[in-house]
Amino acid sequence: MAFTVSGLSPEPFRHLYGLPDAELAAHFARRVTAGQSGFPERIELRDAAPGETLLLVHYLHQDVDSPFRASHAVYVREGATAAARQAGLPEVLKRRLLSLRAFSADGMLVDSDVVEGAEAQSLIERMLGDGRVAYLHAHSARPGCYLARIDRA
Repeated sequence: MAFTVSGLSPEPFRHLYGLPDAELAAHFARRVTAGQSGFPERIELRDAAPGETLLLVHYLHQDVDSPFRASHAVYVREGATAAARQAGLPEVLKRRLLSLRAFSADGMLVDSDVVEGAEAQSLIERMLGDGRVAYLHAHSARPGCYLARIDRA
């Protein structure tokens, strides 16, 4: 089964681009510099290059009226203008231990599992093959952060 992986829209973050650090803090955000690893950018769906400037922001990634409404911290590249959307898994997901969460159209959890990103395709296809499932969320299993949304193509 074909699927697409989508990054976040830059729209909710544009007002933060260029703000001084004190103003970022008022929005529950911080400017950070990427180190050698562990900085997955959520708009462009890639690992940030060492030394690259990112915003670490609080983001409501499961904006539903259900008990599974959820938010977490995510990295976005300051100045990113377009959300990534690609067929199959991007490298940023393949390199991580993933927690996949399958949700129904009304935001209820239907299924979940943990898998190495490089081996995730068959699990994604199985989950999306369940008629109750409307979409998946991929999270980094170790820090637990939201990474991307996965939909049937």
